Amino acid sequence: MQTPVLIINEKNYLEVSGDRALKLAKAAEAVAGELGVAVAVAPPLPSLGLVAGAISIPVLAQHTDAANPGSSTGAIVPELVKSLGAIGSLVNHSEKRVPFDVLKQTVIRLKEVGLVSVVCAKSPEEVSRIAAVRPDFIAIEPPELIGSGIAVSKAKPEVVSDSVEAVRQVDSNVRVICGAGIVTGEDVDAALKLGSVGVLVASGIVKASDWRAKITELAELLKR
Repeated sequence: MQTPVLIINEKNYLEVSGDRALKLAKAAEAVAGELGVAVAVAPPLPSLGLVAGAISIPVLAQHTDAANPGSSTGAIVPELVKSLGAIGSLVNHSEKRVPFDVLKQTVIRLKEVGLVSVVCAKSPEEVSRIAAVRPDFIAIEPPELIGSGIAVSKAKPEVVSDSVEAVRQVDSNVRVICGAGIVTGEDVDAALKLGSVGVLVASGIVKASDWRAKITELAELLKR
């Protein structure tokens, strides 16, 4: 997954139910091509195969389990995520937290099958611990700012800069993405200036009245 990147987490909002998950993804694909920037989407899990099979930009699962193929009913296993065309997965989102040992095993399983891991963390202290697991990306997202419309990159810039420094102290190959409350181009610009390699956005785009216009507003700041 190229950087700087805009990752759109569609979550399970009704605005992206049915074929609308693909419509949002198509809008993201169009903007990525028009601007020449990296945009990825994480559609609702029931739409993962539909979206991944229809667009050319990176698609992520919203969650993946550490389970193995076979008799693991109800689990979302890495091999099947990959078979659907996804390039990786979010892990440990604040709305889908997992114990640290499970997080570690999930990152290992994703690496085994060649999938990218984007692990969410709620604080610089947690970033430091997760960095030791060596995921591809860590998304710093203070839970209290998620969906608030108040960007962490502006309200608590030290959380982002401290997370970037925490990663550097452990493994500089791990890259930091900024999430929580990103809604404007200014928020994206602030995040990148603090050392993140991209942003993770959900309601700021999904709830927008014009998806393509909002994605364009945020993605334009990736042209550096």
